[in-house]
Amino acid sequence: MTTTRGIKTVLHPVTDVERAKKVYTALLGFAPQSDEPYYVGYEAEGEHIGLVPGGGPQGMSSPVTYWEVDDIDAKVAELVAAGATVTEAAHEVGGGRRVATVTDPDGNVLGVLQDE
Repeated sequence: MTTTRGIKTVLHPVTDVERAKKVYTALLGFAPQSDEPYYVGYEAEGEHIGLVPGGGPQGMSSPVTYWEVDDIDAKVAELVAAGATVTEAAHEVGGGRRVATVTDPDGNVLGVLQDE
């Protein structure tokens, strides 16, 4: 089995990014570190919180947690062997980060990420 370190990122789909930004800024107590029309991101105590307008290209309909792993390909294979199905295959998203999502047998989406 590969190592899972813990939740590193949580992405929240939002319908109105400006309204959501006000709520998350009030919750966290500081402005976002990245603020673009397509994505708003906060760094809070070593965890990344992202707001994704309209659920982004992946069409998220609920929050997705991304667990940090040492070997994303091996972890996805382990999850599939345990009964999950691949929702979004592992791919590069920039800065040496790779992400993937799987769906558990109850329909919950789980994300995994690997930083190089």
